[in-house]
Amino acid sequence: MSLKILGIDLGGTSVKLAILTSEGDIQQKWSIATDILDGGKQIVPDIIASINHHLDLYQLTKDDFSGIGMGSPGAVDGDKKTVTGAFNLNWKETQEVGKQIEEALGLPFYIDNDANVAALGEKWKGAGADDPDVVFVTLGTGVGGGIVLNDQLIHGTAGSAGEIGHMTIEPHGFDCTCGKKGCLETVASASGVINLTRQFSENYAGESQLKVLIDDGEDITSKMVFDFAKENDALAVMVVDKFAFYLGLACSHLGNSLNPKYIIIGGGVSNAGDFLIDKVKKNFEEFTFPNVRQTTKIKLAELGNDAGVIGAGYLVKADQN
Repeated sequence: MSLKILGIDLGGTSVKLAILTSEGDIQQKWSIATDILDGGKQIVPDIIASINHHLDLYQLTKDDFSGIGMGSPGAVDGDKKTVTGAFNLNWKETQEVGKQIEEALGLPFYIDNDANVAALGEKWKGAGADDPDVVFVTLGTGVGGGIVLNDQLIHGTAGSAGEIGHMTIEPHGFDCTCGKKGCLETVASASGVINLTRQFSENYAGESQLKVLIDDGEDITSKMVFDFAKENDALAVMVVDKFAFYLGLACSHLGNSLNPKYIIIGGGVSNAGDFLIDKVKKNFEEFTFPNVRQTTKIKLAELGNDAGVIGAGYLVKADQN
């Protein structure tokens, strides 16, 4: 009988947990609220209590498991198994996550940054089809990413490899929270779509339902912009075309420098689906040189919210193989 794996995806509002087979298939999954009060000091004890409760529920013991994997926001030190500066968890001090969980549950523990872990999930069981060379770009409130080459996550000299959202694609563009201008994140995240919409709207004088809503001071979401574009609203089409230009350009840089088998696009903004991906591909093909154009493919992510727990499981599998 092969041993199971516990996967944990720690987020600012909820913690997703799953029991996986050694092949990465989810057998059970559940979630608990993330208690960020009081400096987030209840988060890890809550996770431990929930795991113990569910092991009892499913009549399992630690002997049924090979290890525990976890994806976390913030700066993660995989060797020390600590997390520093996860501000959406109220974790200002360094947290000894691994030490607490290993002591309480008696299982080997592995941890990495949440975007990296989601990349591993898509690589293993999602759009990456377990290819050794995959780049994952996640478009949400920001733009994150993870780079997997030769089956290994790339961390860089100080853990900042895969910060795809801070690739400069417009040198004199919008201000970014990181302190520089024109990062991919300022145009390709949910808020980036709104940045572009407001910029185009100022100079747009034609017919557009989207323009009417903006001028009336209505709250606009990125989903609304894509929905309007699908209905051929002229302003929305301009915004989405520019969005796809920037994302395609960024993906071409990834393709030209890394030549992965797949560049996988995920996150909430990617729910626009093939409508978006087809436009991104056109730009990608324009900016890549022939060998990369023919061998690196852009795909939509397939796992949705399960990417994190599955990728967390892969951390265990990869280390123990």
